[in-house]
Amino acid sequence: MTALEFSYSLDKMSKSLKPFALKLTKDMEEANDLLQETILKAFTNRDKFTDGTNLKAWLYTIMKNTFITNYQRMVRRNTFIDTTDNLHYINSTSNITENLAYASFTMKDITRAIAKLDDAYKTPFMMHYRGFKYHEIADRLNIPIGTVKNRIHIARKELKAVLKNYSVKD
Repeated sequence: MTALEFSYSLDKMSKSLKPFALKLTKDMEEANDLLQETILKAFTNRDKFTDGTNLKAWLYTIMKNTFITNYQRMVRRNTFIDTTDNLHYINSTSNITENLAYASFTMKDITRAIAKLDDAYKTPFMMHYRGFKYHEIADRLNIPIGTVKNRIHIARKELKAVLKNYSVKD
């Protein structure tokens, strides 16, 4: 087959290749690029095509292999290689495991600080923390509502002073 005949056959086949390219890429511009790259590869390698064989199947194979090669190249480009002593691949930061030691230390400090509060302040504070309303605390402890508010305020103030290392700085 001459270069002119081969070029004419490629032109005829390109219309049937476009839907396949679109199916692979799912994007019109990328499909056009894939089609163009396939036609270019087919034309530059026309000497490898055997007359009498299925040209359409040959072109589909070139297109599929080109797509796979481009996809693998893109994946490699988006893979970072960690050159530390561990030598492991990092593909995403979404797989980070948080170290919960800091939270554990914080909870221990908070629990210790609450335990050190005077019972007169600790009891209304913990009831409020557990969801009781001021008037419910006052009724259960048989003290005025103003006293409940004052004791909770004092408990918060003492806890804030003891736990100042955990305060958020602006």
